Amino acid sequence: MAGHEFTSARSPRIKGARRLAKRAFRQRERRFLAEGPQAVREALAAPGGVHELFTTAEAAQRHADLADAAHARGIPVHRVSLEVMAELAQTVTPQGLLAVCDFVDVGLADVGEIRLAAVLSHVRDPGNAGTVVRTADAAGADVVVFTDASVDPYNGKCVRASAGSLFHLPIVVGVPVVEAVAHLRAAGARVFAADGGGERDLHAVADSGGLDGPVGWVFGNEAWGLPEETVALTDGAVSVPIYGSAESLNLATAAAVCLYTTARQQRAGAPAAGHAGGA
Repeated sequence: MAGHEFTSARSPRIKGARRLAKRAFRQRERRFLAEGPQAVREALAAPGGVHELFTTAEAAQRHADLADAAHARGIPVHRVSLEVMAELAQTVTPQGLLAVCDFVDVGLADVGEIRLAAVLSHVRDPGNAGTVVRTADAAGADVVVFTDASVDPYNGKCVRASAGSLFHLPIVVGVPVVEAVAHLRAAGARVFAADGGGERDLHAVADSGGLDGPVGWVFGNEAWGLPEETVALTDGAVSVPIYGSAESLNLATAAAVCLYTTARQQRAGAPAAGHAGGA
């Protein structure tokens, strides 16, 4: 670790990192901030993922492996005071590590084979969006598409909610929903709209074999769901069954149920033959 410590938020290097909290600067520089040891660890594991790393002295000692990994890759590591870290961080209680990362999104045509996909259409809450990315990663999805009307995946809250999964699977940004659905269909996938008022029950669709092959899910806005014209692009609206008295599920929870149900069906095979041996 170099001896110099940044103690002023007015330093040009600190100011350059701070402005990435704003979307306009992120878009212009195609860089974003990843905060905390989990995000930094996953960013360092991704090829070419980190541009520079900021750390407090205490965090550098606690997470020496991460600082060492950055040094080994020739990534600049800057020590900053607690006050400067508080200016850089976007959390109330900073964890002392913050990386400036290059954008990770790819073009839709570059994704490759798609067995399971999540499309976020008009999803505006960054916490929900980041949680869907994390869930899609855990469920083994091949891509998450942020349509042109959805939140920026590089929003600080979205990055934190993804818990490092932003660096694990292809992320596509800024694609119209009609283009995303058309691409999934061309890839041989059935595409369903997740909607609380859907005429078909998720479990009924699964039991009929509708989720056995490649599947794309379109998830809508937290407050008003999906418009009719978007549902019309898909193979129909599917609802998660509510067995208790809850009025509905929130977006991230509904997405988790849809993605995991699909992943299970795809791994089990056809319903008539897929029971034996599965966990």
